[in-house]
Amino acid sequence: MAGSETEADPIFLSKDCLRTFSDLSSRDHLTRGLAMDSVASMYENWIKRHHQPPPTESAPSTDVHENGEISQHSRHLTQHLSSLIRLSAQCPFNDVRDRANEILECVKERGVQIPRPVSQGPSSFIPEHEIVPPETDDEQTRQLFVDAFLQNNRLENITSVMGFHPQYLESFLRLQHYLLRMDGPLPQDYRHYIGVMSAARHQCSYLVDLQESEFLMQDGDPDWLKGLDYIPQKLKNLCELNKILAHRPWLITKQHIEQLLRGNDSWSLSELVHAIVLLAHFHSLASFVFGTGINLEIDHECGHTLQPASLSEGANDVEAHHSNSVASSLESSEPGVEMLMHRMKKIQEAADLQEISQEEMKQRFEKVEKQSLELLPGQSACSECLAVSDYAKYRDDPNFHYEDFAKRGEERTIPTFRAQEAPPGWLRDYSWEDQGFSLVNRLYSDIGQLLDDKFRMAYNLTYYTMGPQKDVDTSMLRAAIWNYIHCMFGIFHDDYDYGEVNQLLDIRLKSFIKTVTCYPERTTRKDYDNFWKEFKHSEKVQVNLMVLEARMQAELLYALRAIMRYMM
Repeated sequence: MAGSETEADPIFLSKDCLRTFSDLSSRDHLTRGLAMDSVASMYENWIKRHHQPPPTESAPSTDVHENGEISQHSRHLTQHLSSLIRLSAQCPFNDVRDRANEILECVKERGVQIPRPVSQGPSSFIPEHEIVPPETDDEQTRQLFVDAFLQNNRLENITSVMGFHPQYLESFLRLQHYLLRMDGPLPQDYRHYIGVMSAARHQCSYLVDLQESEFLMQDGDPDWLKGLDYIPQKLKNLCELNKILAHRPWLITKQHIEQLLRGNDSWSLSELVHAIVLLAHFHSLASFVFGTGINLEIDHECGHTLQPASLSEGANDVEAHHSNSVASSLESSEPGVEMLMHRMKKIQEAADLQEISQEEMKQRFEKVEKQSLELLPGQSACSECLAVSDYAKYRDDPNFHYEDFAKRGEERTIPTFRAQEAPPGWLRDYSWEDQGFSLVNRLYSDIGQLLDDKFRMAYNLTYYTMGPQKDVDTSMLRAAIWNYIHCMFGIFHDDYDYGEVNQLLDIRLKSFIKTVTCYPERTTRKDYDNFWKEFKHSEKVQVNLMVLEARMQAELLYALRAIMRYMM
């Protein structure tokens, strides 16, 4: 039975607010104009009915109760206004941005307190002026921003940051739209609730908030948002797979698959494949969110405030950035762009002169694995808002986390990738192209091609630049990053010389990659600032795209192999 909805219910406020602005998701400017007229009338009527004059000492505001809590009417208006502020800053349609600013100014003139964003720009790691704006002159990127807005009723911060790489963004949006919006085995509410469950494994408030909102927009049962104790048993049965896939995917066996496909509240194979792709998508997307410092959306609960800005806010950020730079300058210097180019040249020359035995290749892989054990991430970098949020309700076994695949002295079988001229993703006993691709397409039509396009795009993406240098072949560096990410999951490519990893990736880049891949919620601004100081922000974002895709591919390879073994 669905939970009750009243005007005093925060869930009702969230859904009501989202639907108020949904009519703006149209390519037709007349439709958008009528929608903005309705928004303006809504604010005018609200102010006439509920708003009190600005408070004075003799007549305090009736919007604030004796216990200091803001009235429901004020909460309702504040939430709507925060959405309007988001549109005024981030909508790709000029007419909507201009009209939103006009309405905000009129509301302000009526004495209504306007909330302000807690953070400036889409990312806390990247200066706002360096991120591609919604009104960009680049036609391809602008059209992608429009597509994203029409799909999601917003231009999300994550989309703005991906705007550095429009070719990748196109493949990402195509996959996500198909996964969440198009016909498929799972109903809409299940898809978004699985998004909530998977993002909560990494305490990613940004994605949890977005998927909770989408869940409500799809008429999901509000009671489910109370936690795992309130969801259907079928969804609850997915928790174990969610936990293992997020943190130690190599532990997935055919027995896990069998348990989900048999008995009461069972899944069909097609439903399970859809769910697995969703889980891997949001686990990996959480890595990107933390790795690029994505800020909460303005209209998220902790994304805006009625408190005036303090002088210390901006100063603290500058001071933190300065202290990080000072601290990093005391550490060993990283190889600059010219040194990296020199090393790549030396590696190529050596490769032309000698062949390396399979035994030596494996030893080099194990050396990289063991060195990875020494890289320990810091404590959680969660914000104050996240720290007080109760995401435990969406997580079972919260103490289960990543554990290094490589353990000194332990016997284990290393999954080995086939040495062929093919993109990353080939297993000796299971390959993406021969088995995985056809399996997902058979059980969830067309998703295999969309995944393959996205993997290839992330792996092959290049502008032939490294920092200030142009006309550079970056394929060797990209291969080192991709294969090092797979190393975190115990995946060995037997056609790759892992000696290149240690020559091309310094300890700070390795530390960043391991943190974002395995413990994304612990990523800090200092981690981001400390690697690749001579490189552009767009290049650092590209590293995070590779983390997203290599991690997602690793999760899918283990899960799909388990499904194949179940079906044999």
